[in-house]
Amino acid sequence: MSEVNPQPIRFLLSDMDGTLLLPDHSLSQRTLEAVRALRVAGVFFSLATGRPPKAMLQQIEALGVDLPTAAFNGGTIVHPDGSFLVAHYLPREAAITSLALLCKQPEVEVWVFADGDWLLREPNGPMVPREQHSLGYPPVTVASFEPYLERIDKIVAASANGPLLIELEARLQPEVEGQALVSRSQPIYLDVTAMQASKGHALATLAEFLGVTLEQTAAIGDGGNDPPMFDRAGLSIAMGQAPEEVKGQADVVTGSNIEDGAAEAIERFILGTR
Repeated sequence: MSEVNPQPIRFLLSDMDGTLLLPDHSLSQRTLEAVRALRVAGVFFSLATGRPPKAMLQQIEALGVDLPTAAFNGGTIVHPDGSFLVAHYLPREAAITSLALLCKQPEVEVWVFADGDWLLREPNGPMVPREQHSLGYPPVTVASFEPYLERIDKIVAASANGPLLIELEARLQPEVEGQALVSRSQPIYLDVTAMQASKGHALATLAEFLGVTLEQTAAIGDGGNDPPMFDRAGLSIAMGQAPEEVKGQADVVTGSNIEDGAAEAIERFILGTR
């Protein structure tokens, strides 16, 4: 693993949950100050997350982000005024295949994100309160997902049974190969998104938009949906609590999110080399 990128970093793209955010979804003062220091140093900063756009607004405001941000693992890239730079929907057939498998699992709660809403059929699932706290808004209960099949941003399988999600990921990926991406954004969440909904694509799109070469970009994250941006970035940084397979794909490893690892990485690997 390389210690530093030979070129100064001009753009940092960061994951949110498990990276910038503490376990209670708050931002530490050190993280806020580190991001502010990036802006003072003239380094572009933005966010890439599995969350929907409106679940990013509080953090965008707190961090002072004034660039387009990537939601749904990069499936949607949104300008600060709410207009889309990029929007990719899950193909209908991939949605049908995914829902057919996931909805049969008694230990799995299935959520669909479409039309700006969080949709579910069972509002009393045990994972719902956690997600509502994280997103900051309630779900919409629907009788069927069928009316939304043409415009789904993301399907999520949520379960406290992590090994089951690993198994479902391995089963589902071959069935939607070439149509959709299947990845665990967190140990308890399995995401299904459009092929173009990749944080790697988001990094490249945003770098081009900003006029920054990929060699001058950095990416930081902790989940299974983060290595695609590690592959494209000039410098890739994994959080200390990330799974070993994620850390193994990064150039450097920082502290965990409860240790202000993101701020440490900014201070050491980006600002410290300028």
